[in-house]
Amino acid sequence: MAKLTHLSEAGDAHMVDVSDKASTERVAVAEGRVEMAPETLALCTSGNAKKGDVFAAARIAGIMAAKKTSELIPLCHPLALTKVTVDLDTDAKLPGVRVRATAKVSGQTGVEMEALTAVSVACLTIYDMLKAADRGMRIEGVRLLEKRGGKSGDWSA
Repeated sequence: MAKLTHLSEAGDAHMVDVSDKASTERVAVAEGRVEMAPETLALCTSGNAKKGDVFAAARIAGIMAAKKTSELIPLCHPLALTKVTVDLDTDAKLPGVRVRATAKVSGQTGVEMEALTAVSVACLTIYDMLKAADRGMRIEGVRLLEKRGGKSGDWSA
């Protein structure tokens, strides 16, 4: 098993020192989905949800969340993100909405947590915007799809 970098030799949690690491382009892509009743999906796509445009709110919330990751997740480094995208696609087979986020930085540490945070908060926002119509929605499958760059190289699910 790999050594956990956020633990000292004594087992205490600490923020990893990345000052000696090379600054490289790093990209991470994450996904998740919100499963809902077909009627709720229809409401979502119609633009008639009581709280407003579900997709616009979720996209903005996801981008904002990525920028705030270091404030939400202990021991994460604050990053000067160079790009964050949140893509939302309806899927009648679920039924529901598939969410995909991409985060990019030129820096000394990766952006996996930023991509995962963007997806998670976008999914939570979709739930919040539609909960009056469907409290049985489920947030499922939040996971990292790929990461590129850095010392450990590229990885994909």
